[in-house]
Amino acid sequence: MKTIIALGFLSLVVAQDPPGTAPTAAEILAENINGQTVHEFRGYYKREHSLIKPYTGSGADIPNWNIIGSTFVSSNQIRLTADEQSKAGALWNTQPVWSRDWELQVSFKVTGSTGDLFGDGMAIWYTSEPNILGPVFGGKDYFRGLAVFLDTYSNHNGPHQHGHPFISAMVSDGSLHYDHDKDGTHTQLGGENTGCTAKFRNKDHDTQVLIRYVGDTLSIFSDIENKGIWNLCMSVNNVQLPTGYYIGVSAATGDLSDAHDVVSLKMFEQEFAHVERVGEADRRNVVPHAQFTASPRDHTDDARPSSLGWGGTIALVIVGVIVLVGGLGFGFVYFQKKNERQRKRFY
Repeated sequence: MKTIIALGFLSLVVAQDPPGTAPTAAEILAENINGQTVHEFRGYYKREHSLIKPYTGSGADIPNWNIIGSTFVSSNQIRLTADEQSKAGALWNTQPVWSRDWELQVSFKVTGSTGDLFGDGMAIWYTSEPNILGPVFGGKDYFRGLAVFLDTYSNHNGPHQHGHPFISAMVSDGSLHYDHDKDGTHTQLGGENTGCTAKFRNKDHDTQVLIRYVGDTLSIFSDIENKGIWNLCMSVNNVQLPTGYYIGVSAATGDLSDAHDVVSLKMFEQEFAHVERVGEADRRNVVPHAQFTASPRDHTDDARPSSLGWGGTIALVIVGVIVLVGGLGFGFVYFQKKNERQRKRFY
């Protein structure tokens, strides 16, 4: 069952258990965060997985972090991509996360000069293979772990139920392909429409996102309007993630572009009592898996682009119009001459 909730500027769909199922302790804890201040921190602060100003140490490097691709770093700015076409950059933590339950609070900013046209977006990662640039918002396709997508441009050419920018998530065991042309709707955690529209582009303030993985429940909250209050974006139960993976943030631009800035990352280890399943005492061996994912459905094929390009296509259209007009003119003259010959036979 899905519950649709409207929160003014933000709409969301939450994947839930079937009716009559009692909420889990993790769900109750997550619901208690909804509407609470963004300045309240829970758990133990993990400095090795966090990043705040000033970013750099004695040189251009950031302790515990790798700088990848087009990322530019100074003491007070981390820019994954400039507002330029075809750029990709990332920032990856060098320390694996051994906490089973955690919260990651990410503050970022997306700005651009192309009006309502923007692209492509950002991703927040918890994966087994860091430091790899790729086609999925600057990250690796066929990844193993969790990705939270901050998608600013709609590529979907079929039925679409939400606006952009849109926040969604994906859990993969390494065998799933992120279909960028379909905005990842076929592999979306919680179902095709689970997530929330979040108008975070070109704000005067930073945007806050909280990713909470506690008790095998993944919940995402956001503060888009700088009200200092968390709003629930999505929550999905029975998400299996191992320990020992790496967190990272990446961004990419295409034909359209934005500047993507990371302001801060703060990770907190959470305490939660678990009933261990058989074979899961060592969480390093857990295969990333989610019970609720998008239902399979037919793809709508994209229109095949012309090999002539825009100039060739326009020229071809002009030639076609000339041929059509010429044909009509020839036909008109032909029938006019024919009528004249028929009239002469009667005189």
